[in-house]
Amino acid sequence: MQGFFKKSLLIWAGCWLLILSGCSTSVEEHRYQRPQLDLFSYFDGHVKAWGMLQTRSGKQTRRFSVDIAGTVRENVLTLKEDFVFDDGEKQQRVWTITRHANGRLTGTADDVVGEANGEVQGNALNWQYTLRVPVNDTTYDIAFDDWMFLQDDSRMFNVARMTKWGFHVGTVTLFFEKQSF
Repeated sequence: MQGFFKKSLLIWAGCWLLILSGCSTSVEEHRYQRPQLDLFSYFDGHVKAWGMLQTRSGKQTRRFSVDIAGTVRENVLTLKEDFVFDDGEKQQRVWTITRHANGRLTGTADDVVGEANGEVQGNALNWQYTLRVPVNDTTYDIAFDDWMFLQDDSRMFNVARMTKWGFHVGTVTLFFEKQSF
């Protein structure tokens, strides 16, 4: 009986690995998609964003808007993001993003644990990072698999899958619009 249980467990685990690997995508798959995303050019200046947070079951828990001011100096993009949530809470995050060879990016912010790592190909950016999220009197380190897709010169979509210990805990969806003055 014990041998049967071990075989069943291995088969079950193998099926899950196949399912999970079939669900993932690579930023390389977007290399021919147009328009071409130049993250530094897009965020140089003022961008407005609107978004929402959802639980793993899809229930919307918060909505927010973001005013983003970006500045570029050589291979460094600084983004000052001012968030206003539907309950009136305000937050600010300042990203420092460095461009490397072959579309690779690294980024830091005060609430990012370590360094964000990503890559731009075609119209897409995919990057991963861990965000330290305050909840009541504690904080949680939440892993983000963050995707941005340039729609046209002024609009971009963003979907970030949030996980904790490998389990999906929620999704953040944003819509960006570059402001022209």
